[in-house]
Amino acid sequence: MPVPSPENIMSSSTSNPPRFLLDENVRIELDESLALQKIDIKRLPKGTPDATLAAASKRENRALVTNDEDFSLLSQDKVFSVVWLKIPQKELATLITSFKKMLNECTVFAKKLIIVEPNNWKAFPLGRIEYRGGGVIITKYG
Repeated sequence: MPVPSPENIMSSSTSNPPRFLLDENVRIELDESLALQKIDIKRLPKGTPDATLAAASKRENRALVTNDEDFSLLSQDKVFSVVWLKIPQKELATLITSFKKMLNECTVFAKKLIIVEPNNWKAFPLGRIEYRGGGVIITKYG
């Protein structure tokens, strides 16, 4: 039987469900929705510095869920994974359904930047993209 690769550390399968660290700017209703699905979620105290959030994500193998673009620029050595919510805060139903869609379809979270948009999501290697006004540009390889 093949040995799982390190990128499969955190999958959406029942044997190894995803774990999330939610930034303070993420709507609390997402916590409630994930808790109902028995998803492992965590929040650090309000005002926790970004570097501390990223370090906790890396240390605890948790995908960092945020609305902040600055986390999308972090590399694999700084954060475990980033789920960047590109959905207006006022669109709660779209946030919940789009996040559920990503959860149902995404199989690898480790070392990924996952951009969740209304009713869609895309995954990229961490630290290798730049996001400019609706377009993703690959900036480096290796």
